[in-house]
Amino acid sequence: QVQLVESGGGLVQAGGSLRLSCAASTGRTFSMYTMGWFRQAPGKEREFVAFITRSGGNTDYADSVKGRFTISRDNSRNTVYLQMNSLKPEDTAVYYCAQARSIATMSRRASDFDSWGQGTQVTVSS
Repeated sequence: QVQLVESGGGLVQAGGSLRLSCAASTGRTFSMYTMGWFRQAPGKEREFVAFITRSGGNTDYADSVKGRFTISRDNSRNTVYLQMNSLKPEDTAVYYCAQARSIATMSRRASDFDSWGQGTQVTVSS
């Protein structure tokens, strides 16, 4: 497995933007695996936000964030990003990055990801 550390969370007003970063270190070769972002709001289950395949050629987004969030990766820096624009109060959650369990994974299921960061809090005020 790989160690993942998220950063970039914070408090922002509705309509604002944040950019989350997730740096990977040790363990499996970063560039070989799909990376994903998930989030968990208080009292709710963890939900899929976005994933990006190893070369960045394929991405997928939850309907709730499509058109507002963009996932990207820099394999030379072992880092995946989540650019979040037009934020809404309902985007408030702890955001987690995760690495897929297998090469070539294209999945929205949390169970298909086996390395997780500690999470970063995003709070959007109305």
